[in-house]
Amino acid sequence: QHNYYNFEFSVQDVVMMGRAPHKRALDRDNADDFRLVAEALELVGMSGFARRSFSTLSGGEQQRVILARALAQQTPCLILDEPTAGLDPKERVRFRNIISSLGKDRIVLLSTHIVSDIEYIADRILIMKNGELIQEGTEAEITEKVKGHVWKCIVSEKEAECLGQRFIVSNMRSNGKNVELRVISEKQPMREAELLEGTLEDAYLYETQSAEET
Repeated sequence: QHNYYNFEFSVQDVVMMGRAPHKRALDRDNADDFRLVAEALELVGMSGFARRSFSTLSGGEQQRVILARALAQQTPCLILDEPTAGLDPKERVRFRNIISSLGKDRIVLLSTHIVSDIEYIADRILIMKNGELIQEGTEAEITEKVKGHVWKCIVSEKEAECLGQRFIVSNMRSNGKNVELRVISEKQPMREAELLEGTLEDAYLYETQSAEET
């Protein structure tokens, strides 16, 4: 396994390793390899960084270089595990857009706990719990499962605590002296509750969590 953080490796070196597994192979004059490396770096917006030391890049930039390394291998399928974890919002959006564009030419399997990434990228979603597949479909098909089950409740802090023990709460925020809750329940959690349109995050919580409702 290569130590990409060693100062001897440039960005171009790291990506080239996707074409040549051994360090000594990097010295070969292979025009096709270098063309594919250049194309991969351009695709992820890192063309101007080819000569930079990999270890000097930001976390988001390093993520893009590693993705370019995978792209340089010209594989028909990419498997990405939590690719946006640890990135700041700007880099997350940039990386998400890159991943979305890659799906036009190859199969991209994305594993993540960041639901917003799935909403913007995936055309088919699989939800797993304890290693088992429990739901599969498009975003529209999955969110349909919580239609009529998502409610807005504005309550006191004491009432919010009580509702949180009885129902699935997907969001909570202070609203002046009260608390606004986003509650997932098959029945109206309280008389004043207002029905809302469900989201993918609501559906994910609905499918993966259980709540006792009384």
